[in-house]
Amino acid sequence: MDFYDLLQNHAAVFLLMMTRISGIFLIAPFFGSQNIPVYFRAGIAFAISLVMFPVIDQKMAIEAPMSIPGYSLAVLAELVIGWTIGFVSYVTLQAVNFGGKMMDMQAGFSVVSEIDPTSGQQNPLIGSFLYYLTLMVFLATNGHHVLLASLIRSFDAIPIMGMNYNSSIAELMVDFTAGIFLTGVKIAMPITFAILLTNVSLGILARTMPQLNIFVVGIPMQIIIGLFVLGITIPFYILFLDVLFNEMYGNIGIVLRALQ
Repeated sequence: MDFYDLLQNHAAVFLLMMTRISGIFLIAPFFGSQNIPVYFRAGIAFAISLVMFPVIDQKMAIEAPMSIPGYSLAVLAELVIGWTIGFVSYVTLQAVNFGGKMMDMQAGFSVVSEIDPTSGQQNPLIGSFLYYLTLMVFLATNGHHVLLASLIRSFDAIPIMGMNYNSSIAELMVDFTAGIFLTGVKIAMPITFAILLTNVSLGILARTMPQLNIFVVGIPMQIIIGLFVLGITIPFYILFLDVLFNEMYGNIGIVLRALQ
């Protein structure tokens, strides 16, 4: 192999490595935020790839496919690995968002929404509050560093062009997606239970005092009780995030082992 072919092979391997690293910038929390310019995200992915390439290239003797179809499949496989790591973390944040939406429906805030700059979608008030709080805790506990470390360690677990697809990957994706609803229900349980007791009490009150306008009294009471319960549960919610993040890191390891 002459110098030109050697240089061409190194460039092809570098692009494959940058493709895997770029996958996390498509969907992962904070890294894949829509309010971060695409050029900035692409530049960060290029800088990380530039720093990591000498290490990865020294560990592995990789020869990139010479045909266009083979190289295209390799690019797609590397993109899937990076995207999958980002998807696992994305699912965790979406579970928090879903739990916040359930709280909004119970407390009466479902008719009020705001634009989330990180996703470009409309989110209710409590859902946005919990999402931003979770994102701040995620950054404060260096969760983004753990996410990048998992991405870098993926090159040891799954070498470039070493992905092995099997049917368990699809099952894992389905399980993680279903976990959005289960975790969201757990997060919204305190407010849901408190509003349920409130509605039962209002129903009893409506039967004993028919002249009382329950709709006028009930809606403000639901809002007040919802905010009160939310304020009480915030310290416990921070502790719950520790469990949630540890589960997310464990799920990333499960996905990497399934892709080996």
